[in-house]
Amino acid sequence: MNLIDVVEKKYANPNASKFAEFKTGDTIEVGVRIKEGEKTRVQAFQGTCIAMKHPGQMNGHFRVRKISDGVGVERVFPFHSPAVESITIVSKGKSRRAKHNYLRTRTGKAARVAIDYSR
Repeated sequence: MNLIDVVEKKYANPNASKFAEFKTGDTIEVGVRIKEGEKTRVQAFQGTCIAMKHPGQMNGHFRVRKISDGVGVERVFPFHSPAVESITIVSKGKSRRAKHNYLRTRTGKAARVAIDYSR
Protein backbone atom coordinates (compact mmCIF):
# COMPACT_ATOMS: atom_id res chain seq x y z
CA MET A 1 0.00 0.00 0.00
CA ASN A 2 1.51 3.30 -1.07
CA LEU A 3 1.27 6.64 0.71
CA ILE A 4 -1.63 7.91 -1.42
CA ASP A 5 -3.77 4.90 -0.47
CA VAL A 6 -3.01 5.47 3.22
CA VAL A 7 -4.06 9.14 3.03
CA GLU A 8 -7.22 8.32 1.05
CA LYS A 9 -8.20 5.65 3.57
CA LYS A 10 -7.70 8.03 6.48
CA TYR A 11 -9.66 10.95 5.03
CA ALA A 12 -12.43 9.06 3.22
CA ASN A 13 -15.98 9.79 4.33
CA PRO A 14 -17.49 6.62 5.82
CA ASN A 15 -20.96 7.80 4.72
CA ALA A 16 -19.90 7.96 1.04
CA SER A 17 -20.58 4.26 0.52
CA LYS A 18 -24.13 4.69 1.87
CA PHE A 19 -25.07 7.49 -0.54
CA ALA A 20 -27.76 6.76 -3.12
CA GLU A 21 -26.64 6.24 -6.72
CA PHE A 22 -27.60 9.30 -8.76
CA LYS A 23 -26.74 10.88 -12.10
CA THR A 24 -26.84 14.34 -13.60
CA GLY A 25 -30.37 15.56 -14.14
CA ASP A 26 -31.67 13.97 -10.93
CA THR A 27 -33.28 16.14 -8.28
CA ILE A 28 -31.49 15.35 -5.03
CA GLU A 29 -31.55 16.52 -1.45
CA VAL A 30 -28.16 16.86 0.21
CA GLY A 31 -27.98 16.91 4.00
CA VAL A 32 -25.14 19.29 4.89
CA ARG A 33 -23.75 19.62 8.38
CA ILE A 34 -23.37 23.28 9.34
CA LYS A 35 -22.01 24.81 12.51
CA GLU A 36 -23.75 27.71 14.22
CA GLY A 37 -21.76 28.82 17.23
CA GLU A 38 -21.33 25.78 19.44
CA LYS A 39 -24.15 23.75 17.89
CA THR A 40 -24.13 21.75 14.68
CA ARG A 41 -27.17 20.80 12.64
CA VAL A 42 -28.02 19.21 9.31
CA GLN A 43 -29.45 21.54 6.68
CA ALA A 44 -31.12 20.23 3.50
CA PHE A 45 -30.09 21.62 0.11
CA GLN A 46 -32.47 20.38 -2.60
CA GLY A 47 -31.83 20.98 -6.28
CA THR A 48 -30.88 19.47 -9.63
CA CYS A 49 -27.50 17.80 -10.03
CA ILE A 50 -25.99 19.56 -13.04
CA ALA A 51 -22.44 18.14 -13.05
CA MET A 52 -20.33 15.34 -11.61
CA LYS A 53 -16.58 14.82 -11.71
CA HIS A 54 -14.82 11.60 -10.77
CA PRO A 55 -17.74 9.87 -9.00
CA GLY A 56 -16.55 7.38 -6.41
CA GLN A 57 -13.00 8.70 -6.29
CA MET A 58 -11.38 10.67 -3.50
CA ASN A 59 -11.20 13.92 -5.50
CA GLY A 60 -14.72 13.54 -6.95
CA HIS A 61 -17.44 16.14 -6.51
CA PHE A 62 -20.90 17.02 -7.75
CA ARG A 63 -22.64 20.35 -8.39
CA VAL A 64 -26.25 21.03 -7.32
CA ARG A 65 -28.28 23.99 -8.56
CA LYS A 66 -31.56 25.40 -7.26
CA ILE A 67 -33.59 28.56 -7.75
CA SER A 68 -34.16 30.50 -4.53
CA ASP A 69 -36.34 33.63 -4.72
CA GLY A 70 -35.66 33.94 -8.44
CA VAL A 71 -31.89 33.72 -8.03
CA GLY A 72 -29.89 30.67 -9.07
CA VAL A 73 -27.78 29.11 -6.32
CA GLU A 74 -25.13 26.47 -7.00
CA ARG A 75 -23.09 24.51 -4.52
CA VAL A 76 -20.26 22.09 -5.08
CA PHE A 77 -20.11 19.09 -2.74
CA PRO A 78 -17.11 16.75 -2.56
CA PHE A 79 -18.18 13.11 -2.21
CA HIS A 80 -15.79 12.55 0.70
CA SER A 81 -16.48 15.77 2.57
CA PRO A 82 -17.24 15.26 6.28
CA ALA A 83 -19.89 18.01 5.93
CA VAL A 84 -22.01 15.90 3.55
CA GLU A 85 -24.23 13.84 5.82
CA SER A 86 -26.70 12.23 3.39
CA ILE A 87 -27.90 12.26 -0.19
CA THR A 88 -31.46 11.28 -1.08
CA ILE A 89 -33.02 11.19 -4.52
CA VAL A 90 -36.25 13.18 -4.85
CA SER A 91 -36.88 12.40 -8.53
CA LYS A 92 -34.95 10.81 -11.38
CA GLY A 93 -34.35 12.99 -14.40
CA LYS A 94 -34.36 11.90 -18.03
CA SER A 95 -30.95 13.05 -19.14
CA ARG A 96 -28.85 12.57 -22.25
CA ARG A 97 -26.01 14.82 -21.21
CA ALA A 98 -23.10 14.57 -18.81
CA LYS A 99 -23.32 18.20 -17.76
CA HIS A 100 -26.37 20.47 -17.60
CA ASN A 101 -24.69 23.86 -17.79
CA TYR A 102 -27.43 25.11 -20.12
CA LEU A 103 -29.79 25.26 -17.12
CA ARG A 104 -27.91 28.34 -15.89
CA THR A 105 -29.40 30.50 -18.62
CA ARG A 106 -32.95 29.20 -18.27
CA THR A 107 -35.70 30.19 -15.86
CA GLY A 108 -39.20 28.98 -15.07
CA LYS A 109 -40.54 25.94 -16.89
CA ALA A 110 -37.60 25.91 -19.30
CA ALA A 111 -35.24 25.15 -16.40
CA ARG A 112 -36.87 21.80 -15.67
CA VAL A 113 -35.52 18.35 -16.53
CA ALA A 114 -38.09 15.75 -17.63
CA ILE A 115 -38.85 13.01 -15.09
CA ASP A 116 -37.74 9.51 -16.03
CA TYR A 117 -40.46 7.10 -14.95
CA SER A 118 -38.68 4.01 -16.30
CA ARG A 119 -35.80 4.13 -13.77
